[in-house]
Amino acid sequence: MLLKSYAKINLYLDVLRRRSDGYHDIETIFQTVSLHDRLSFKDDPSGRVALTCSRPDLETGDTNLVCRAAALLCRHTGCVRGAAMHLEKNIPVAAGLAGGSGNAAAALAGLNRLWDLGLTTECLQDLALELGSDVPYCLTGGRMAGTARGECLSPVDASGTGWYVLVHPPLAVSTAQVYNHPLLEKNTEPPIDGKTESFRRAIDALAAGDFAGAVFNRMERPVFTMHPLLAEIKAQLLDAGCLAAAMSGSGPTMFGVCASCEEARRVAESLGEGCASTVVETVPKGVSE
Repeated sequence: MLLKSYAKINLYLDVLRRRSDGYHDIETIFQTVSLHDRLSFKDDPSGRVALTCSRPDLETGDTNLVCRAAALLCRHTGCVRGAAMHLEKNIPVAAGLAGGSGNAAAALAGLNRLWDLGLTTECLQDLALELGSDVPYCLTGGRMAGTARGECLSPVDASGTGWYVLVHPPLAVSTAQVYNHPLLEKNTEPPIDGKTESFRRAIDALAAGDFAGAVFNRMERPVFTMHPLLAEIKAQLLDAGCLAAAMSGSGPTMFGVCASCEEARRVAESLGEGCASTVVETVPKGVSE
């Protein structure tokens, strides 16, 4: 069995209050795009669970989210069957694209089938949250509004196919450092029925096809201060004709919204060879065959 796990971008990302559990409430609009990893599964009668990866530098032991997902399923169900898994890694690591979270989602979905566990989607979603805030979304995919830690999901209108240019700078950004940065100004608007007015306006703008009025990332100010190259890339994307541009998650991946595949390819070519880029389209699922 082979499953694809897709990258996500945050078309909108706002940071609200710090919660009592140490996390922050956020408001975000997730979108899955066609850049993907592949995770294959084979039953292992010995009961051993093992992971190999196309990238030799990637940890494949107990700390990998794929292995953690397998262990969580075993603990939850009492399953003692094994699996040999191989991960073909194409999504950049620690890039704001939820590559690891998507791999964990694929592991949950794949092992549920491989081991004939029969767990419902709701049960898998609950287990996914134990692995990370983005993992429940990655099980679902598509265009979704996320609140709380990002796990409370509701569909957002996503008519038609969208095209994006992803830019992959050779930088590392510490998410914890961003959340604690003095320049991170949190949104203090009181949520009404679970959403702030700013979030509602962004959702409405996106439904109307107004990407310029919807795309936003609260984390850009502190991250751009630490890494001015990212601000330059955003300006390049906008100057090249993108409808909107922003950072995904806490970075460093930047994306530009384009009107067509041809336009996205033109924008990518205009960036030159200094930064690696990928042209992608929207996809409706987080995990697929």
